[in-house]
Amino acid sequence: MSVQSEMQFENAAAMGLSKEEWERVCAHLGRIPNLCELGIFSAMWSEHCSYKSSKKWLKTLPTDGAQVIQGPGENAGVVDIGDGTAVVFKIESHNHPSFIEPYQGAATGVGGILRDVFTMGARPVALLNALRFGQIDHEKTPHLVSGVTAGIGGYGNCIGIPTVGGEVEFDASYNGNILVNAMAVGIAHSDRIFYSAASGAGNPVIYVGAKTGRDGIHGATMASAEFSDETESKRPTVQVGDPFTGKLLMEACLELMAADAVVAIQDMGAAGLTSSSVEMAAKGGLGMEIDLDLVPVRESEMSAYEIMLSESQERMLMVIDPSQAEIARQIFNKWDLDFMPIGQVTDSDRLILLKEGEIACDIPLAPLVDDAPEYDRPHLKPELLHVIPAAEIRQNIQISDALKKLIGSEDLCSRRWIYEQYDSHVMADTIIGPGGDAALVRVHGTNKALALTVDCTPRYVEADPYTGGKQAVAEAYRNIICVGATPLAVTNNLNFGNPEKPEIMTQLVQSVTGMKDACTQLSTPVVSGNVSLYNETDGKAIKPCPVIGMVGVIEDWQTALGIAIPPETELFIVGQDENINTGWLSNTVYAKIIAGRIDAENQGAPPPVDLMSELQTGQLILDCYKNQLINAVHDISDGGMLVALCEMMLAGNIGAEITLPDNIDTHAWCFGENQSSYIIATSKADEFTKNAAQANIPYLRIGRSISQQELKISNGDIISLKELKQCYDTGLSNRL
Repeated sequence: MSVQSEMQFENAAAMGLSKEEWERVCAHLGRIPNLCELGIFSAMWSEHCSYKSSKKWLKTLPTDGAQVIQGPGENAGVVDIGDGTAVVFKIESHNHPSFIEPYQGAATGVGGILRDVFTMGARPVALLNALRFGQIDHEKTPHLVSGVTAGIGGYGNCIGIPTVGGEVEFDASYNGNILVNAMAVGIAHSDRIFYSAASGAGNPVIYVGAKTGRDGIHGATMASAEFSDETESKRPTVQVGDPFTGKLLMEACLELMAADAVVAIQDMGAAGLTSSSVEMAAKGGLGMEIDLDLVPVRESEMSAYEIMLSESQERMLMVIDPSQAEIARQIFNKWDLDFMPIGQVTDSDRLILLKEGEIACDIPLAPLVDDAPEYDRPHLKPELLHVIPAAEIRQNIQISDALKKLIGSEDLCSRRWIYEQYDSHVMADTIIGPGGDAALVRVHGTNKALALTVDCTPRYVEADPYTGGKQAVAEAYRNIICVGATPLAVTNNLNFGNPEKPEIMTQLVQSVTGMKDACTQLSTPVVSGNVSLYNETDGKAIKPCPVIGMVGVIEDWQTALGIAIPPETELFIVGQDENINTGWLSNTVYAKIIAGRIDAENQGAPPPVDLMSELQTGQLILDCYKNQLINAVHDISDGGMLVALCEMMLAGNIGAEITLPDNIDTHAWCFGENQSSYIIATSKADEFTKNAAQANIPYLRIGRSISQQELKISNGDIISLKELKQCYDTGLSNRL
């Protein structure tokens, strides 16, 4: 390697390219790249943009179905919900930026995922999030929680999109690397979907939106590297969001799409102008020429490298019909946004950039996309944890005391303190907001509604990544079922540590395999998603967190139910009976909070997931919905049956009495996290049990609702609803 090449490789290494990748870049070009060209290659070949470690496994996921209009590969997935309407949705991470600068990191995560959705021609109607913070008593946690929640609320509330659901978890593994995953959902006409592939050599390439600054340069590369003690110095790589400009851009783009002026459109997300120009041209099998002196900038003397790698927010790139150029300009002028022709589509199969009359970049497009590295990283046979018998986990504590401790813990207490900072009812179509199993958002002007949820249980994935991957899909499926909706499709966000470590790659491979099997069995194809790797600090990885976002549809939102128990109803467990009544305590919240089993090896194996049982039990619940045989339903998950029942009581502000079965381990039965199970409340018990028996689904009557404001257990324990509510409602606010 020459001295010049050695010096350039130092730049390449600093941008995240390996020695082999650097040599491949030089071979593709037949020369040493300049700084701008090197920056473009490093961004497009980053883990964040190229999925080079996960691509092999993502290809195994089911992505097709009769309902699927667009699967992975576009800005967002698109699924048909009938009547000429489609739902457009995707989830994406903003983990590293949110740790460095929590408010802007979270805010721009919301802004970016919204652009992915309205770029497809959909009007966004809902936001969700999946958040993971460090220990609740860690010195940084209050600051990070405050900043992230303020950023989510600040962007979503200002742009006028309701935040309707999500999940929040605290764990020491996220002390140095929090997770902020944002999901957006929109509605579009099924025959009016817009795509990113450029077409028509000679068509103008238009830059629209906010001006380009120096914020966020090499954000995609930063998101593809581990953290260290020097993390705080990376603030310049965090973008700055402006929700008011985001709102203007959304309205202008939707108006332009309605005018039939758009040929292709792409959000300037990760890697900014680089990824948008490269992906549009490559998908269309064409080339692109851009004059960087025409790009609207807000800072002077920006170099070609800076302009191409900036991740300034609220920007889009589009190819438009030349005959509609003046109409397009008038639309953007009306919304007071930049509208600047900066280049044209070519038939050269190359990206050519001009700066000050000189060629700043001339590179072939194929190597950037089609020939990007794809690795089959080494992985291991998983070492699964053994099942810890309930007798070893059970503690000598009253059931009522265990329940109060559990529902007051940071694992299970109410998240109201957080989600009340979000506007969940703006747009006036939210039927069920945060706090239930799934959110429900009406398709405006119709009786139809979308059911939305996000789910993952990282401790299950850590103990058994295959089962954990299956369980994430299965729990999301149950949550959609619980509001009476039919599950449709999935978006996923795979958050893992360094894939170059075989043990981390094992987690990814196994959990994706579990997702594949669950999505196939439950007919919920994966239509979009994101991979976030290198979530490590000083070599210590996070607990693996492959988040599932699921969307379902209900034909008449007025038939939907929540988790609140009504008066004069009987209570049943569905999925268990007198013969199937043991409780799974291994790797549960009970094992962690009550038994103090904090480390994975001391928690044991997670509960097994029977996908056929999930499918059949879920179908019974939907059938009972249609026949109006149930009044409320809640799935059994973290904390087990008694925690689920407590949540239903608090939601309905009503008491209940339950009978413990004979000859059981009462703690395991009350707090075990058995899968494929629900609690239902019904005023038509005879008809319900007849339907369950015909479907061959096990069930067990456990009690009834009562007028007294208390939980009465047949062992003599009595807890007032007021005491339960105090524990549940103050669990977070008392600590944060």
